[in-house]
Amino acid sequence: MSRTLQQLRDLIDATDKELLALLNRRAGFAAEVGEIKKLDGSPVYRPEREAQVISGLQQANAGPIKNASVAHIWREIMSACRSLEAPQRVAYLGPAGTFSELAALQFFGTSIEHIPCASFDEVFHATTSGSADFGVVPVENNTEGVVTRTLDLFLNSPLHIIGETSFLVRHHLLRLSNSLDNIEVVLAHPQALAQCQGWLSQHLPNTERRAVSSNAEGARLAASNPNWAGIASERAGAEFGLHVVAHAIQDDAFNRTRFAVVCLPQTQPMPAASGKDCISLIVSVPNKPGAVHDLLIPLKKHGVSMTRFESRPARSGQWEYFFYIDLVGHPSTPHVAAALHELQGLCAFYKLLGSYAVSD
Repeated sequence: MSRTLQQLRDLIDATDKELLALLNRRAGFAAEVGEIKKLDGSPVYRPEREAQVISGLQQANAGPIKNASVAHIWREIMSACRSLEAPQRVAYLGPAGTFSELAALQFFGTSIEHIPCASFDEVFHATTSGSADFGVVPVENNTEGVVTRTLDLFLNSPLHIIGETSFLVRHHLLRLSNSLDNIEVVLAHPQALAQCQGWLSQHLPNTERRAVSSNAEGARLAASNPNWAGIASERAGAEFGLHVVAHAIQDDAFNRTRFAVVCLPQTQPMPAASGKDCISLIVSVPNKPGAVHDLLIPLKKHGVSMTRFESRPARSGQWEYFFYIDLVGHPSTPHVAAALHELQGLCAFYKLLGSYAVSD
């Protein structure tokens, strides 16, 4: 005999109470772990451990809950438990509603202390000075390429990368009135304006495009003038009371941005190997024929794959460059360690930015 609606609701209510009891039990165990960590000086946050927990649960998942939902649910559970030990202070490009804020919430969960910053430079400064425990910054977009300011800041910063996260970015046109008529100015971060230039040229060809510090700042400004519009997330629209006049106006339907999570080494040491890791480096080589080619020899010799290779001017006036490289693996693995040792011997400048679990 099938259950009635009321019977099903009663079962759900009872199950919710069981879940709550189990979650509080888990939180109690987490609090005990926190006390042990205080005694031995271990870091509160272990990104590789959390990645392993989620991966294990996904492998054990028999449905009907999807694995993506499992990851989201347990990230929030671990965030809530982590906050009992010490809430993480996380800096990101603000104000509220930016994609950087969404990246921070996706990586850490919502139980964090928010530190919105006015620029990427400020994110690095807040994290370096100790005002924030962690910083979250965009590093590359699949259509517009690398975020050059972030790469430049890495060069002289003591911060290292301990994690990454990425997601599909949906840019929406936001405005006080629900109409495309009489828009005089469109405000957004330069990257967003570039990612939406096709749509803007077709639908608002005569409208001024004005670059601002962040998409959420563009939304905030659009809320102050009925003839202005911003390009930002739905979250930013809700934050500033704006209509979504046009949905998903980015030129690439699969527009994806990757973010790096950074901190001081004393705040969080390099995560242990998770089995699915990335190494990020900055190097430069002597200005001689074949020097860049020689960088590839240790990688091929020891079977290490390279997934990213970007160049930035060294600003020395001598046409020299720094190279930003991502490799597959972890420095604790013998063949990777051997490749890095030989690579370092070829470089005039060598900086290990970090090794961390790859995001899905």
